[in-house]
Amino acid sequence: MKQGSMKTLLIAAALALSAGGTATAQSASDAESAMRTLTATPMDIADGKQLANASCARCHGADGIGSAPFMPSIAGQRPAYLYLSLKDYASGARADANMREAIKFLSDDALMKVSAYYAGLDPAETAPGGVPPARPDALQSGQKAAAACSGCHGATGVTAIPGIPSLIGLDAKYLVEAMGDYKSGKRKNDTMKAMLASLNDKAIADVALFFALQTPARAKTNAQGNAAAGKAAAASCGGCHGETGVSSSPATPSLAGQDAQYLVAALTAYKDGTRSNDTMKGMVVALNATAMKNLAAFYAAQQPKAPNVPKPVSTSEWAARCNRCHGFNGNSTDPRLPMLASQRADYLQKSLMEYREHRRTSSAMVPMAEGLTVDEVANLAGYYAQQKARAVLFVPLPAK
Repeated sequence: MKQGSMKTLLIAAALALSAGGTATAQSASDAESAMRTLTATPMDIADGKQLANASCARCHGADGIGSAPFMPSIAGQRPAYLYLSLKDYASGARADANMREAIKFLSDDALMKVSAYYAGLDPAETAPGGVPPARPDALQSGQKAAAACSGCHGATGVTAIPGIPSLIGLDAKYLVEAMGDYKSGKRKNDTMKAMLASLNDKAIADVALFFALQTPARAKTNAQGNAAAGKAAAASCGGCHGETGVSSSPATPSLAGQDAQYLVAALTAYKDGTRSNDTMKGMVVALNATAMKNLAAFYAAQQPKAPNVPKPVSTSEWAARCNRCHGFNGNSTDPRLPMLASQRADYLQKSLMEYREHRRTSSAMVPMAEGLTVDEVANLAGYYAQQKARAVLFVPLPAK
């Protein structure tokens, strides 16, 4: 039975000694050997303490609480996970010269005893190194930055001013490109250039995401043309912009529900060359002012639709996914899977980035981490650093 303070016990987990499957790329024999950590005797743990003091304490401390930057806490960590991680370091599956040097002379039996020793210590009550402040998620950041746009484009991107475009119903990729063109001067508009001058690429992407996720609605302006006449003229536009002005391509803007006066101005700019696009110039060269107004009236009368842009996953939603394997609030009840609660935030962030960038392999973790942004990685690491760590009492049962 695992040693440790009884007051910190979370749950008694009954596990068969023959349980298979690991969080690392270990063989079945390694996975089976890892379960020996659950049956370590007091003498084994005493031996593990001596080995730990000789080989591990210099970095991890005698109490297993990581005090140096990026140095993980291993006190109270799940025993089989510790063993399997040490095997990965020994084999080179996890590249760390310092770790490999520290354990290169330790036998498999010694690795088992060291793992059992550290697993029996009380975990950190609070994350060493503190918890970094949460970074605003992309949607929050975009909403804040988009407040400066609301005076012209409306609070949710639905314009009420003739000549000013609505920003809803447009794919985030298109909005990013359009804002980039205004900022660089490729699209001429002194007001837009000044508004975007202080926004970096991330802020522009966040603003685009915010507007792309707003509920689509027609512009709150009137059209002067004949929508019925414009429908016939719109037939040649449907190949790119969709039959009713709802584009299926992120690079091509939807026109449905757009302000008619803005559409006329855009068509005029393409025709006279002040907006440069050879395809569009060829399409509008034969249109006169009346035809442009009719075309604009047709599209303005159409119902815009939301682009296919996924909503960002919140930190709590990401944590719920992680908890499926790592336990409630990061307190794993599987001895082969690591506890995340109260772990150093910088270490968790470093590990997730290694999975995200394929510098650390795992058939489960790499696909999860690939979907995280840099800010989401930081927030997730901070979230688990704030959770209270719980020791676990594992009760092994013989295989049937």
